[in-house]
Amino acid sequence: MNEIMLERRQFLTASGALVVGFALAPVAPALAQQAARGAFPLRGVDEDSIDSFLAIARDGQVTLYSGRVDLGTGLRASYRQIVAEELDVPYERIVMIDGDTALTPDQGGTGGSTAIVGAGVQVRQAAATARQALLKLASERLSVPVEQLSVADGVVRASNGRSVPYGELVGGSRLDIKADTKAPLKNAAQYKYVGKSLQRPDLPAKMTGRHTYVHDFKLPNMLHARIIRPTSIGATLAEVDEASIANIPGARVVRIQNFLAVVAENEWNAVRAARQLRVRWTGGGNLPGSDGVYATMRASTAERNEDLIKKGDSATALQGSGVRRLNATYEWPAQSHASMGPSCGVADAKDGQLTVWSASQGTHGSRRVIARALNLPENQVRVVYLDGAGCYGMNGHDDAAAEAALLSHTLKRPVRVQWSREEETGWDPKGPPQLLDLRAALDGNGNIAAWETEAWLPMNTPNLPSRPLLSLVAAGIPQPEGQAVAQVQGNAYPPYDLANMTATVHWLKTTPLRPSNLRAPGKLGNCYAVECFMDELAAAAGRDPLEYRLHHMKDERGAAILKRAAEMMNWRSRPSPQRASAGDRIASGRSIVYVHYKHVDNRMGLGVELIVDRDSGRVRVDRVVCAYEAGLMINPDIVRSQVEGNILQAVSRTLYEETTFDQNRVTSIDWRSYPILTFPDAPAIEIDLMGSPFDKPMGAGEAASAPVPAAIGNAVFDAIGVRMRRVPLTPERVRAALAASGQASL
Repeated sequence: MNEIMLERRQFLTASGALVVGFALAPVAPALAQQAARGAFPLRGVDEDSIDSFLAIARDGQVTLYSGRVDLGTGLRASYRQIVAEELDVPYERIVMIDGDTALTPDQGGTGGSTAIVGAGVQVRQAAATARQALLKLASERLSVPVEQLSVADGVVRASNGRSVPYGELVGGSRLDIKADTKAPLKNAAQYKYVGKSLQRPDLPAKMTGRHTYVHDFKLPNMLHARIIRPTSIGATLAEVDEASIANIPGARVVRIQNFLAVVAENEWNAVRAARQLRVRWTGGGNLPGSDGVYATMRASTAERNEDLIKKGDSATALQGSGVRRLNATYEWPAQSHASMGPSCGVADAKDGQLTVWSASQGTHGSRRVIARALNLPENQVRVVYLDGAGCYGMNGHDDAAAEAALLSHTLKRPVRVQWSREEETGWDPKGPPQLLDLRAALDGNGNIAAWETEAWLPMNTPNLPSRPLLSLVAAGIPQPEGQAVAQVQGNAYPPYDLANMTATVHWLKTTPLRPSNLRAPGKLGNCYAVECFMDELAAAAGRDPLEYRLHHMKDERGAAILKRAAEMMNWRSRPSPQRASAGDRIASGRSIVYVHYKHVDNRMGLGVELIVDRDSGRVRVDRVVCAYEAGLMINPDIVRSQVEGNILQAVSRTLYEETTFDQNRVTSIDWRSYPILTFPDAPAIEIDLMGSPFDKPMGAGEAASAPVPAAIGNAVFDAIGVRMRRVPLTPERVRAALAASGQASL
């Protein structure tokens, strides 16, 4: 790989570029380069530059530098559209470099449907500032007031007919300014690119097999590595028989305390060595097992308790005379990201520098962790983003990257770490289990007089190692800053107007398995409990589920969205469950639910139609309708695909997915023991994206996950009259519930 040394100012002078700074946090400035290969070294970078977002070359090409990365969510299109709109530059003339810590600003990790509402706003403001600066330069060049200038296709035109292209206007000079939060933004009525479903630039290469994923990335003289995992979580490495792999050419063992790996010049030899190496582990085996996890959670001493909401006096209202009291317990399991492609990381330590290629959602955060772990200055560590398998949260990508970095730093050679399917499903950090107790009181008219939520959730304190990296723990390397699990307490109480409502979280210090921010962290379990219990109350009152929700809702926007979902379903008012013969083998059910996803301020109404086979216990979701409050959509097709993807994943998590474990380790380690939704079982999905160019941008996608499990659970109840309070709704659990209700036998 040819290396090119350039000082920042040399590059800018040679290419003629305008760079707009946006002051957030100190980072290394941008250099034009081939982002995928990270060909430029860290030396020669001007550390005084602040947050470079944009560069305009002599030929008019615009380079956008983004700290947020495209995880398959379409940012490479959406961010281009934002810049094209504000700069009035053709969409095709913009290239984007994302997630390279040496070249892009630190905009935090990518996730939570905040890439547009957060970092996208920063990109837009930087582009708007650049436009004003360019207009000022053009005014001076053309001797025409700014008010008499217009821009089209990257060319500034004056009322007298004279014009100057952006590239020529910038020349060889550098204009380094900070973003002006008051720089005028394009009027939505004049949008040319925003609001259009333009093609994603990454799709052609992905669809033809030419795209470079991190798994495809190779370096000269690269070693292949496999990590040797302990037989039990928390076990200690007692003995390694290195002679047991002596017959494998080039294979060698790397051990750092309890961290154990094998490396080889040839990948197959690394695989053989990992299988053949004789190792003895001791200790571990302290897990409660997945069957006992909820009892363990309830019995655990909370680190602290937190009231999420305290409105009115729910305790007194629950004990009031003339009320009907109901209660229920809902259980949500630990779940894996189950990425279809196991995690991978590549690292190269040489000449005092360490470069890591990773599919991490937060490359700047990963750089900080790796630098501290290896006792290196941050400016000597570079993390370059390359696409990986989808994750919807932090799976094993950061672990694989840290393992590659540790091995390369030790061996002083490029190292590629590839996980196996068993590792990915067995050792990736998990969406944690959740336990919720719900209590309510109904007045004489069946309306909700009081509501209480009591939840047991994993501790979520920023800057604590709540998600430690496997290799660093095993190697005995302290991790002073971990990855938080995200706002798992969200949506733990109803989005309705109730006079007396309390929600309390018991924050648990530890969980049996490493917790992680799996898509819509915590919200699926919380919404499942809240919206299913809401249906329980409607059924107890003998009321239609839609009417019952609308009766308790004062939010006009929410009511309109819920009514739109009902219209899409052709909803007919009646209580649940429907009156059907228990002798019918196939039962059909329907439901409608609502969520106000306050994290990114989306509202959504969602309905489900499904069938239940009473003999087999199998649930099949046939149809999902969704009225989604999307606000300003940069690229409507991308928003739609994100909503669809989140719905499909949530269907899978509701019907199939559960991480099982015994006292020693995870036991659901393949597609048989950890099944996911398959193509033949995918439901028909109908989506109404509600928004306009004049709205504010909102989160796109994540909110669509949250209400799906509740909609499925409620539709199952509507079909067979049996309430399912534990996910996933496997055939075995459905048959057991039917048997307990006297409708079927096991």
